[in-house]
Amino acid sequence: MEKPSHFVIVGGGTAGWLAAFILQDTAKRQKLNARFSVVESSKIPTVGVGESTTAVFRIFLKHFDLDEFAFLRETRATIKLGIRHQDWRQKGHSYFGPIDDPHQVIAAPKGAPSDYLNVFSVAAGRPVQDMHLFEHLFQANKAPYAQKPDGSLIALGPFHYAYQFDQARVGQYLKRQSKGIEIIDATVAEVARDPVTGDIISLEMEDGQSLAGDFFIDATGFRKRLILKEMQANWLSFGDALPVNRALPFWLPIPEGEAIPNHTLAWAQNNGWMWKIPTQERYGCGYVFSDQFISADEAKAEIEQSLGHEIDVRNDIKLDAGRLENAWIGNCVAVGLSSSFLEPLESTSIHGTIVQMMLFAEHFLRDPSAMTSNHRADYNARIARQVDDFRSFVSLHYMTERDDTPFWRDVTENRIHGETRERLEYWKHSMPRHEHFPAFLGGLPHVESQLHYPVLDGLGLLDAGLARQEMAQTPKLRSFARQTVDSLTREYRAAANVALPHAKFYELINAME
Repeated sequence: MEKPSHFVIVGGGTAGWLAAFILQDTAKRQKLNARFSVVESSKIPTVGVGESTTAVFRIFLKHFDLDEFAFLRETRATIKLGIRHQDWRQKGHSYFGPIDDPHQVIAAPKGAPSDYLNVFSVAAGRPVQDMHLFEHLFQANKAPYAQKPDGSLIALGPFHYAYQFDQARVGQYLKRQSKGIEIIDATVAEVARDPVTGDIISLEMEDGQSLAGDFFIDATGFRKRLILKEMQANWLSFGDALPVNRALPFWLPIPEGEAIPNHTLAWAQNNGWMWKIPTQERYGCGYVFSDQFISADEAKAEIEQSLGHEIDVRNDIKLDAGRLENAWIGNCVAVGLSSSFLEPLESTSIHGTIVQMMLFAEHFLRDPSAMTSNHRADYNARIARQVDDFRSFVSLHYMTERDDTPFWRDVTENRIHGETRERLEYWKHSMPRHEHFPAFLGGLPHVESQLHYPVLDGLGLLDAGLARQEMAQTPKLRSFARQTVDSLTREYRAAANVALPHAKFYELINAME
């Protein structure tokens, strides 16, 4: 029997174990003769400050037949229906960005353009969120489940939701689910490379052991131990477009009697914004700010003033937003924070890791000897476009009316990315449509019009007159859209009335152990 190809994942944590799980499972289904090893050091601590995902994490659980309720029990994660943006457009204003899409459940009339329900809502002066199930569950702080008379749970709607969790616990969960993977507790000291091809041959550990491999996954986070230090990848900075470059993570307790929120909070401050992510046990929080305007000490004081109490800062993280020019070089692919990093807004990091690894596994995974330069170029182009779309979407959030501090004035004048401005200019003449975001990820989820509409609407960036003009051209469609939006709003308001309170949902699933 031929010797199996050896795939080595360097770095544990969420990204490393997602990569290991996805690649190993896909290799088994493809009957690829391969073995997998994860190199992770117990000497390198992981700080679980709280992280939220997109709905792609639930798609991942379903795709690989993992028990969702067991996942919630073991990781103490919570359900996320969207993001509440507070004080972004202006102080005192907030809006919710639900992640469900009503267009999925309605059969559109023949010839109807995409996003017609969104266009109608804007034309009618109605918040686009009104027709979303998750909006009504958000308002009532309910879970997307009801309890049947026999005590079992039934999902309210077909929509995928996201999760909020301590990423250290999720890494350990994925580790437990990954059977047959060799785990090597060590720290990489040196890397041996082929003098002709430049490919990585082996890893030399600090304890003296050597690990040979055929293909390597760099999941070492900000260190980028393989892809940057060894493969000399080029890092493209987004510092000119994304205004924050520092983060102070901290924890907050969930006060006695306070209901666990079913959403992530993104709270704009004077010099950045704060995240607040509930697990079943605590809030994982952080202040992301620009040190061009305040120091870390001043940022700590600012967020303490906003919260009304002191905080215990767990770290001071310097952020360098950007991406690799090429995430795949030679026989090394970078994932997670080794591949790209944007600020935590909109939960792009874990989303990107899952999509990138599923894309790689389904379209590019094969014996390393059969991987070609064309494969690398194809993968790199797709991932570059994915991250650039993330960047433009995050940049959109900063198109606000705020000019009350030097930070916000600098954002408006200097930090909105050119592609974001181009899209907004285009949408002055044509309402945003699904087809404005070409598919390039093999059917995997991406940031498209369904996520843009709540943000654009919440920031007041959509032209109701243009929407009315478009709907006026199709009176029958306008009538159908009005009836549909009214019906969905009534239906989802009623569904929220029978949905389980968010905290009660966890009582029930935790009792299933």
